[in-house]
Amino acid sequence: MSIIKAFKGLRPVQEKAALVASPPYDVLSSAEARQVAEGNRFCFLRVVKPEIDLEPGIDPYSDAVYAKGAQNLRALEETGVMLRDSAPCLYLYEQQMQIGDRNHVQMGLVAGVSVDEYQGGLIKKHELTRADKEKDRTRHIEATRANTGPVFLTYRSAPRINALAEENSRIEPTYDFVANDGIRHRFWVVSDDEKIAALVSAFSKVPCLYIADGHHRAASASNVRELCKKAGGGQPIGDAYNYFLARIRILDTEMDNFSSDFLNILERHFFKK
Repeated sequence: MSIIKAFKGLRPVQEKAALVASPPYDVLSSAEARQVAEGNRFCFLRVVKPEIDLEPGIDPYSDAVYAKGAQNLRALEETGVMLRDSAPCLYLYEQQMQIGDRNHVQMGLVAGVSVDEYQGGLIKKHELTRADKEKDRTRHIEATRANTGPVFLTYRSAPRINALAEENSRIEPTYDFVANDGIRHRFWVVSDDEKIAALVSAFSKVPCLYIADGHHRAASASNVRELCKKAGGGQPIGDAYNYFLARIRILDTEMDNFSSDFLNILERHFFKK
């Protein structure tokens, strides 16, 4: 089975969503992140790559950097730029992008997934991890007390989940904006208890999940869980650390054929600088 869990998301107020949204931490260098965030004090890169708010050339793995990330996240919450949902929810997140002459759509469910299933091999890996990158994200989670980036997961197609996703995305999205790179982002909050239960039940019939991207984030969440258990003397000190943030791919389609259901693996290019 695949365990998913609703959670009280910390997310931007509607009018600030486009300003807070940012690329993942690991696709930009520190210099590139400084450029992207320039002039935008709300940009979430200030949380996930907080060295951009400190002097150039600082060691990105220094204590000051992790402390700055935690400070910046607290500031977004304390100033009301980001608010925490009052009850546990699930979330649907869709991206629309142009790939050649095709208008490509990918939708995922944002949820907590089980550290136990990750450690037990029910969340399948296909990459090894580097100790330095694990340590970095482990320290970042410890400092911010948050999962600030999702692990991207997929699974073998399940028509029931597709139907539930389409049903829950028929209403007006909470967020709907086009980012500077031309990608359209739409986001729905699933707060109804019955709808949440239906999605949880549907995923319980999925034999396993597969990591598409985010091996270091998953490993780091697992590390933090073990650290939390030790800090609690082996006694339960809460439930949150038993789950980590994930975006689980549901539909990956073309706009002119939304009923199709397949996983589209996009090209990645690496350049030496």
